[in-house]
Amino acid sequence: MSAPVSTVEDAIQAALATVNDPEIRRPITELGMVRSATIAVSGVVRVELLLTVAGCPLKDKLRNDITAAVAAVPGVTGVEIDFGVMSPEQRQSLQSQLRGGGASEEPVIPFAQPGSRTRVYAVASGKGGVGKSSVTVNLAAALAARGLSVGVVDADIYGHSVPRMLGTEARPTRVEDMIMPPQSHGVKVISIGMFTSGNAAVVWRGPMLHRALQQFLADVYWGDLDVLLLDLPPGTGDVAISLAQLLPNSEILVVTTPQAAAAEVAERAGAIALQTHQRVVGVIENMSWLELPDGSRMEIFGAGGGAAVAESLSRTIGAQVPLLGQIPLDTRVREAGDAGNPIVLAEPASPAAQALGTIADRLALRRESLLGKPLGLKPAGR
Repeated sequence: MSAPVSTVEDAIQAALATVNDPEIRRPITELGMVRSATIAVSGVVRVELLLTVAGCPLKDKLRNDITAAVAAVPGVTGVEIDFGVMSPEQRQSLQSQLRGGGASEEPVIPFAQPGSRTRVYAVASGKGGVGKSSVTVNLAAALAARGLSVGVVDADIYGHSVPRMLGTEARPTRVEDMIMPPQSHGVKVISIGMFTSGNAAVVWRGPMLHRALQQFLADVYWGDLDVLLLDLPPGTGDVAISLAQLLPNSEILVVTTPQAAAAEVAERAGAIALQTHQRVVGVIENMSWLELPDGSRMEIFGAGGGAAVAESLSRTIGAQVPLLGQIPLDTRVREAGDAGNPIVLAEPASPAAQALGTIADRLALRRESLLGKPLGLKPAGR
């Protein structure tokens, strides 16, 4: 004997509530996307779903997820889905809901707000070619694999490479003036490369770079992130200065190689924290050595650069700057990046992946600062 219709309808609504929008990562029922869900006498369920935009790139995933969830309800014999599109008013309401305020409010950078619990790491280097983007991508993937909610801003506007390394070719979806970032390997990512045609060069001056970074931080719907990583361009130029203005609470990760010349330049990139009043959370030495078949190590770029940078910055800043880790040179890091599958996921047992994982663990377990937080203390009574 089949269950009463009302019970089946309740079960269908409960099943639909388990389906998340692939971009927003919240239940479709909560987002107002389910216009109706009815069941016929034959047991066929018809769902009317409102997409945020016409031609939604993840329409097929929504179809498959809804079908799987609803078909598992006892008494359901089939699932039919009719797709519609939200009206401008519905999209405006959704935007307001996601931002947690009125539709007329100016977008703000959530990570710069006093109550933000997102750890913001700006990955910097003194010069190009030290593997800063590879380190950023692999740390993001490793942190996401540990269950954290992670986002990456490809702030290297001229030399953007993060989308390729994370294996995402998708373009962001717009909901009114809000941007939904694509996701790959559990990491939300935004890059100027998602808005350019082909491999076109970006030729902008400082004010345009500042505005682009501001939009990446304020106009993109990031949700509740545990960690945000920013892949900065090499050097101490406009983007580094803009970041300090937009995210004064961000912390700097300095990437260098063992080479003395690279280390000297990396010290300058870290020392900018004195002027911007940011904290240098640590130094990462990349391409530290090449492991040979006989187990010995070839120090292709010399030795000691990372430790030298950490020691120099500790003296300059007047606070301990640790060497967070040394990553060996491995062709698989490059191969995995070119394939869009970070080595921490593709070859987790490799020495490079192990070193990156150890650094990710240190970043994930960083103690929170008590600065500006109430301690709940009361003066003792006399």
